[in-house]
Amino acid sequence: MDSIQDLIPHRPPFLFVDDVSVDDGIIIASYTYKPENWFFRGHFPEFPVVPGVLLVETLAQAGGAGVKLLGVPHEGIFMLAKIRSATFRRPVRPGEKLNMQIECIKASSHIIHQKGTGKVGDEVAVEAEWINIATIVDESLLKNS
Repeated sequence: MDSIQDLIPHRPPFLFVDDVSVDDGIIIASYTYKPENWFFRGHFPEFPVVPGVLLVETLAQAGGAGVKLLGVPHEGIFMLAKIRSATFRRPVRPGEKLNMQIECIKASSHIIHQKGTGKVGDEVAVEAEWINIATIVDESLLKNS
């Protein structure tokens, strides 16, 4: 299996995917939010939680990695263009693992439209739908920097 960093351009401390696979067209991924993650120090420091926007980012990164595993052709790199909806059902705390399932609504070389759910255990933490568009940035330029 490819490493996550071979699939998407994100790097620590802004890489939020530990593993990703595809099962019958559904992208399955997970990420454990480590207590030392930088955002916990300032986001409700007395009761640290993952910022909602980072939960959506986590889903989108996992979706991007999954699209590569699905073999969707692409030109350049994909960047988040629109969050169509996001619902946060429970806070995600330091040390918790977000298990994700992501579905491609549309996937082409220019646009990726996905929706997904992130759970902690059996509890839904986040549900979102988003659109990524291809940029003119050549992906090979990112690997040389």
